[in-house]
Amino acid sequence: MTPFSLAMNVSTVNQSDCPDVTVPFPIFFAIGVVSLAENLLVVVAVIRNRNLHSPMYCFICSLAAFNTIASLTKTCENLMIVLAENGHLQKKGSSETKLDDVIDSLLCMSFVGSIFSFMAIAVDRYITIFHALQYHNIMTMQRAGVILAVIWTTCGVWAVLMVQFFASKFIMICFVAFFFISLAFICFLYAYMFMLARSHAREIAALPSSKGRKFRRQWWRGSMRGALTLTILFGVFVVCWAPFFLHLTIIMVCPLNPYCECYRSLFQLHVVLMMSHALIDPAIYAFRSNELRHTFRKMLLCSEWRQCS
Repeated sequence: MTPFSLAMNVSTVNQSDCPDVTVPFPIFFAIGVVSLAENLLVVVAVIRNRNLHSPMYCFICSLAAFNTIASLTKTCENLMIVLAENGHLQKKGSSETKLDDVIDSLLCMSFVGSIFSFMAIAVDRYITIFHALQYHNIMTMQRAGVILAVIWTTCGVWAVLMVQFFASKFIMICFVAFFFISLAFICFLYAYMFMLARSHAREIAALPSSKGRKFRRQWWRGSMRGALTLTILFGVFVVCWAPFFLHLTIIMVCPLNPYCECYRSLFQLHVVLMMSHALIDPAIYAFRSNELRHTFRKMLLCSEWRQCS
């Protein structure tokens, strides 16, 4: 059992006066299919465009790949639920249970991978802004590849362990604690980064007028734009995933409290938010990155593609 199946099973038993909020299957399916297409587009764009072959875009590509896995697995799970409700699948058959465990483990993998990808992106932005001269020596493509290999390996192992041992309350507590600790770490890093940014901005403003000052200002604006984009991405991630983790926390803290059960009746809305995260991220990439937006346009219009390859 995983956090996703546990939350779903607990939410099906509602003993409060609050009716369960249900979301029609076509909405789940539409969000899953559109987000799957969007994130695949991001992955292909980063792979095909050599101008995007940098550590930051590699980490963004990793984040999009984890979102792709989440969209695909959640869409498959919704299809399984519809088939089971129509009698085409057994709800508790052995093969269906194993398949459900695989789907939930992939969802766990995508969540943990998103967290680690955000951490990697945050560290990359920190180095870009405050160690610009040493950036290409510190964050090479080889090191980025090693970081991504560690992230994906760790997430794969985590997913297997979650399926095998999540029935333990200790593991569930660790899973919830991981979310909030990671949240605190990334928030601290961004807050620290923007505090230092204000100090550096004052130093640049105090420089005498020259071409060097103009260049540093342009570089600074570009770096801070990238940091702001990633802050927006992280904020969307928190908004989309926090309700689900609050749901898990409530299951542990007050499983029988009627007010808590009223919150749990919103479980399907929490799932919609989770799936919407994979839907919103590519739109932010396209809105904030000129290079990525230009690549999307070429891919969708099939124009001048040879220049990107």
